[in-house]
Amino acid sequence: MKSIEQSDLLEMSKDIEETKPTDVAVGDGDNDDSVYPLNVDRDQEDKATELKLCSFAQPHMRAFHFAWWSFFIAFFIWFAIAPLLPLIKDDLGLTSQDIWTTNIAAVAFDICMRFVFGAVCDKYGARIPMGVVLMLASIPTALIGLVNSLTGLICIRLFIGLAGSTFVMCQCWTTRMFTKEIVGVANGLVGGWGNVGGGATQLVMGTALYPLFKLIWGGDTKMAWRTVTIVPAIVAFSTGVIVIRFSKDCPRGYYKDLKKTGEMPEISAAASFRGGAVDFNTWLLFIQYACCFGVELTVNNAAVSYFVKRFELTIESASAIASIFGFMNLFARGLGGYSSDKANGKLKMRGRILVQAALLILEGICIFIFAEMGISPRRLLC
Repeated sequence: MKSIEQSDLLEMSKDIEETKPTDVAVGDGDNDDSVYPLNVDRDQEDKATELKLCSFAQPHMRAFHFAWWSFFIAFFIWFAIAPLLPLIKDDLGLTSQDIWTTNIAAVAFDICMRFVFGAVCDKYGARIPMGVVLMLASIPTALIGLVNSLTGLICIRLFIGLAGSTFVMCQCWTTRMFTKEIVGVANGLVGGWGNVGGGATQLVMGTALYPLFKLIWGGDTKMAWRTVTIVPAIVAFSTGVIVIRFSKDCPRGYYKDLKKTGEMPEISAAASFRGGAVDFNTWLLFIQYACCFGVELTVNNAAVSYFVKRFELTIESASAIASIFGFMNLFARGLGGYSSDKANGKLKMRGRILVQAALLILEGICIFIFAEMGISPRRLLC
């Protein structure tokens, strides 16, 4: 009897060991969806419990890198025109108010489409919407050079604003791939590295590509700004194709296949939208995000024009200085996500709220300081 009881206990211990939520697997994850190169939590739908930034393996880290790179390119084309606005303003005979109107148009379509793509991602995943939006937004980006009036500029910037909605896919994708214990860091990194595109476009478009195209066109500034945006448009379209072709929707594969096998229930995009729209917390976060990301969009749109007008800098110098703001995202969002995860570990959701509130207050203080600056940023750096 004793030997039987011991054998039963041994079998039970084996069963327990086999059903542990975290599983370390070896493989590339390309051919067998049950095998992963990262540690995963089986109780959280095979989401990864770790980040390996130097890995590009399917499905988790491939999605991670595609998410931030796609958002980076989206941000790049979204604000590719920003460092060129002083030139466009003079060439088309626009006023400062006209330029602000186009800035509003660039953001307005993004706001509307973010509401839509939240529900779309719930139904179809982030991969396909991400790729499709990049390809669509690349078209008006390539056509910027055809603009000849304020109306044309408003329309072209309105449709380029679609690129901004890729933030929804960016965050949805990594949330689908990483466990709740590290999702704050993952989301912070992909969002932050993607936002760097706002700084990179100031530097690359205003300081590198524009002078290069001006040289190509023999000093013709008009032809330079009308053709330079073709370069980021090609990169964006190519990225969209690659994202759809070489990545997965979630750790276990593709939404379409999972729904066919019954592993994933069919979700109504309309019902998902209604559920989010009637949640009071959604609107609280909406207001908070408007206060932080709204400031970022304003700075990305207006920084070069502001430095050119107030401190009489050249386009090249103003673009280089304005890019610093965007490059802060290399560490800022990642640190925010890390702080949020740590606070969540100690105080749960209240901890995340406290971190966010503290950072919003700090942002407000910095805005007041920036508004009172009377010294040229170039002199400040020197």
